[in-house]
Amino acid sequence: MKEGIHPEYRTVAFHDTGADKYIMVGSTIQTSRTVELEGETYPYVTLDVSMHSHPFYTGKQKMTKRDGRVARFNKQFAMTGLKGE
Repeated sequence: MKEGIHPEYRTVAFHDTGADKYIMVGSTIQTSRTVELEGETYPYVTLDVSMHSHPFYTGKQKMTKRDGRVARFNKQFAMTGLKGE
């Protein structure tokens, strides 16, 4: 590998501000902010959404409609039995 052309790879503290959780990941992201966690100083990046706050991962999705189009159609045109029976 050539010297001096690769970005520095280090552990970075990503902070999910919605859930107030820190995710420690190796990254080459450039940031001028730092945070001290567990006695160590890490580069600091804020996140709006992560696996800790996104509804898909947390299972806290909001259901706006209980019945979809197919369910409403089947309810409206439900057949009680087949013809000829």
